[in-house]
Amino acid sequence: MSWGTELWDQFDNLEKHTQWGIDILEKYIKFVKERTEIELSYAKQLRNLSKKYQPKKNSKEEEEYRYTACKAFLSTLNETNDYAGQHEVISENMTSQITAELARYIQELKQERKSHFHEGRKAQQHIETCWKQLESSKRRFERDCKEADRAQQYFEKMDADINVTKADVEKARQQAQIRHQMAEDSKADYSSILQKFNHEQREYYHSHIPSIFQKIQEMEERRIVRIGESMKTYAEVDRQVIPIIGKCLDGIVKAAESIDQKNDSQLVIEAYKSGFEPPGDFEFEDYTQPMKRTVSDNSLSNSRGDGKAELKFGGKSKGKLWPFIKKNKGATPEDFSNLPPEQRRKKLQQKVDELNKEIQKEMDQRDAITKMKDVYLKNPQMGDPASLDHKLTEVNQNIEKLRLEAQKFEAWLAEVEGRLPARGDQARRQSGMYDGQTAPAVNNCAQDRESPDGSYTEEQSQESEVKVLATDFDDEFDDEEPLPAIGTCKALYTFDGQNEGTISVTEGETLYVIEEDKGDGWTRIRRSEDEEGYVPTSYVEVYLDKNAKGAKTYI
Repeated sequence: MSWGTELWDQFDNLEKHTQWGIDILEKYIKFVKERTEIELSYAKQLRNLSKKYQPKKNSKEEEEYRYTACKAFLSTLNETNDYAGQHEVISENMTSQITAELARYIQELKQERKSHFHEGRKAQQHIETCWKQLESSKRRFERDCKEADRAQQYFEKMDADINVTKADVEKARQQAQIRHQMAEDSKADYSSILQKFNHEQREYYHSHIPSIFQKIQEMEERRIVRIGESMKTYAEVDRQVIPIIGKCLDGIVKAAESIDQKNDSQLVIEAYKSGFEPPGDFEFEDYTQPMKRTVSDNSLSNSRGDGKAELKFGGKSKGKLWPFIKKNKGATPEDFSNLPPEQRRKKLQQKVDELNKEIQKEMDQRDAITKMKDVYLKNPQMGDPASLDHKLTEVNQNIEKLRLEAQKFEAWLAEVEGRLPARGDQARRQSGMYDGQTAPAVNNCAQDRESPDGSYTEEQSQESEVKVLATDFDDEFDDEEPLPAIGTCKALYTFDGQNEGTISVTEGETLYVIEEDKGDGWTRIRRSEDEEGYVPTSYVEVYLDKNAKGAKTYI
């Protein structure tokens, strides 16, 4: 397990993580300082200190406490909540043995971190400079080859012209030879620089970067061990003065000993690993051949169509940028399609779990309201059962909305895990889209995805850009004849119908049924000739006409 091999392309994330480690250490120092200041104060102030440093729920800070060092720190805070009525000796010992020592250590840690990342940036600048030299020599080689061809053609033209003097022909011949020699020199220079660049690139990805990241990993693990040792010292200071709270201090020691720097390093790998492979060597492109040349797939630059050089690697996915290339920052897509596959799967799974918890919470609330309503029905003197109908309807609507949202994220998650196809009529129907909606075919170099809410997202390769155009919803039915009504229905609840393809209904409203539930939970209804759409089947009570075509009889 090494950051150098596992996180070779995560330079920026490692820089942020190590800075976060220093911030955690500074936070711990600040905690101890404030503890010493409060030590002589009332016990309530000490408990407030512990509460102050508790992680905030549902925040990014709470996610940081996956690391064993942070968990140990959290245990320390919980035990500190019991430290009341301490005296000055504890304050003095903590100041000398913890605060002062960590303050000196953190200055050394910052200097070491600065040195390692400076070395990493220097290596990045070097490989970037080598790449620019390679591009320059390749362009010079191409230019000299073209000049040599033109000089040779001019010489042949002069030699065939009987009106040209021998001196002019000789001059043209010499000029052609000079141009050919320049082309040969450029070819040799380009070949040499290409070999040098490939060597430098291998050294960069397989030697320099792994070595630098290994040093950073060792530095980070030393920090984790040091903060664990400081927590032990913190406990021992109290133990010397107040034996009566020995059990609480044993808990702190146990938390500190549970710190596992290797486990924390593995968590960093799981958090930032992209799964991409380092790029391979580049092929030699011979411009001396009299044939039309195109940019190869493993070239470091695109064609001149957009006028900008862009790094790419042999048709790999768009996420494989070099570490020294800045990535575009923008709004995070709802389906987390901007993340690497493994990180996207984790985010989607987390979102699905959150929605399922919310659904369960709403269902528990619905059960509680239903039980209360039953009590009111049996004992009218305790309350009016009808007063709970509005709340029960609202809870049912919330459950339906949450289920639709959960189905949307489950579809994305299934797509990532390969359980479902990228497109599906079922997802379109559940999001309120009609089955007749189509989209034009796309090139194989991009993968289209249709999210369950009816929106489209796409992954585009670095060789081409694919646009997915969706036809307008209203245009689909311009030439279609209205479907005949097969029955009527009565709205049991109010439905907003905010998604495209759905229709809003009001509780108690009577409408026409034009298409039954196909098993996806949606029924198509019509209010008038111009107003029709889908509503959840559970929101309406359907009365089908037995004489209507295709109608089914329900007992």
